Amino acid sequence: MVRQARGPACRAPRPRLAACCKPAAAGARRLLNDHNQETDMAKKLLMLVGDYAEDYETMVPFQTLLAVGHTVHAVCPGKKAGDSVATAIHDFEGAQTYSEKRGHNFALNHDFEQVEADAYDGLVIPGGRAPEYLRLNERVLEIVRQFDRAGKPIAAVCHGAQLLAAAGILQGRTCSAYPACAPEVRLAGGTYAEVAMDQAHTDGNLVTAPAWPAHPAWLAQFLKVLGTTITH
Repeated sequence: MVRQARGPACRAPRPRLAACCKPAAAGARRLLNDHNQETDMAKKLLMLVGDYAEDYETMVPFQTLLAVGHTVHAVCPGKKAGDSVATAIHDFEGAQTYSEKRGHNFALNHDFEQVEADAYDGLVIPGGRAPEYLRLNERVLEIVRQFDRAGKPIAAVCHGAQLLAAAGILQGRTCSAYPACAPEVRLAGGTYAEVAMDQAHTDGNLVTAPAWPAHPAWLAQFLKVLGTTITH
């Protein structure tokens, strides 16, 4: 019977990295470093929503911000992660104002009661019906004020300006909103930015737009204020 020798003599020599493989290994290290840098640049964002928030103005920014690598916590007063809010679809169909239809259910992914403004880098406020009643919640208004006092980026679209006005942060600021909200912007001490429906306006940390047709401009400006750079 032939027995295999045991001990150090039978250990296979450790393979050496071939010279041709060294550039690949270096490249892998660079990719890892780039990934770590991108991870460090990712932001943690808070989105304030409620029942009958506008469908597009809720889902599009939520998904877009996730797609570029940011974390987004969508919350609603009185609800927890796993609950949902109903959304409304506001459309422009030739009438003197927008039409309104039932939209999707939008799932929340964080508890409102656990929100600490200091833990976030930016705030997103969709429009629709929700801001009408969210502005009655003092905790919601204080969250908006905390973001503004800290100079953190705030993105509000359409009727989202109702929260900004109720929180008292528009004094001396220029703000876009759905045109029907212009009186509220002015009564809050702000200047209403009359921009096209597909455009947005930035005033310092505040990025606003009149409605969902402005999503490309609004989100691009918000990403710029966040310091997010997308290269092609």
